Amino acid sequence: MRGLDYRWVEALDAVIAQRGFERAAEHLCITQSAVSQRVKQLEKLMAQPLLVREQPPRPTAAGQKILGLYRRVRLLEQELLPELTPDDISQPLSVALATNADSLATWLLPALSPLLKARRIELNLLIEDEVRTLDRLRSGEVVGAISMEATPMSGCVADYLGRVDFLCVANAEFRERYFPDGVTRETLCAAPAVAFDQHDDMHERFIQQHFNLPAGSMMKHTVRSSEAFVKMATEGVAYCLIPRVQIIDELASGELVNLTPDITLIRRMYWHHWALESGVLAELSSQLVNHAQQVLPQ
Repeated sequence: MRGLDYRWVEALDAVIAQRGFERAAEHLCITQSAVSQRVKQLEKLMAQPLLVREQPPRPTAAGQKILGLYRRVRLLEQELLPELTPDDISQPLSVALATNADSLATWLLPALSPLLKARRIELNLLIEDEVRTLDRLRSGEVVGAISMEATPMSGCVADYLGRVDFLCVANAEFRERYFPDGVTRETLCAAPAVAFDQHDDMHERFIQQHFNLPAGSMMKHTVRSSEAFVKMATEGVAYCLIPRVQIIDELASGELVNLTPDITLIRRMYWHHWALESGVLAELSSQLVNHAQQVLPQ
C-alpha cells in the first residue's frame, strides 16, 4: 500500500474540526468539491469509510485512528521544525492532555508550570472522568491522559503516579442535620450528594459497597468541577467524596469533617502516553510523573 497523502488526511481533520465540508473548505482555502474529493481519495486508499456523513460529521473508528496518527505527526513537526529553523519562534507547540478534575484541582498545574514557563507551549486540557480519559488518547485528541487504568494501550506506556485517598466529608452543620447518629443506609437515602456528571458512579459504588444501597437510591447534584465539590460541602449543601490532598486545610480547621473515618476510597492513578516520545513531550512526561510521585502517597 502506498503511503498516506497528508493533504487528504488534513481535509478529513478539517471536516471534523470545522463541523462540515463548507467550513472546512473555507479553512483550507480550497473548494468544497476539493475537500470532498480528498476525503473520498483517502477512503478509497483505506478501503473503508472514514467519515459518518451526518450533521455534524464524525469520524468512524478507522477515521479516529487516522486522525490520531495525523495529529501525532503534526505535533512531531511542531517540535522538530523550530530546532531546524531556530529563528522561527512564531508558532507555539500545541499540547493536548486529558485529565480528571481532581488532578487538575490539586497537583497537575504545579507539575506542568516549570515547563510552561520555560517553553513556548500552548496547553489544551480536556477534562473527563478518570475512567474515560483514555478514550481521548485512543481518538488521538490528546498526547497523554491521567487514568485509573493500569494497562497501557498498544504503543503506549502507563507510568504509576500515586494513590489518591477519597474521604466522605461534609460540614458540621450538615452532619448534625442528616447524620446526627452516624451514617446509615436510611440517612444516606435522605442526604444530598454530588456527582461529577451522568457517568460518574463513584459515589453510588461507594455506598453500595459499604452500605448495601442499590444504584439510584440517593439524591445527588451534578457539578462538573472538583473545586465546586469542596464549596458545596463547606457551604453545607451536600456531602461529597473528595481527595484528602485537596481538603487538608479544611479538615485541619474543622470546616469539613470526615463522615466515615473508618472508610477510605483508594484510587491509583497512571500517566498514559506514547512510548516513542522525545524532546518537549518526554520532558513533560518526566516532570509530570516526578512531581506526582512526590506529592501523592505511594
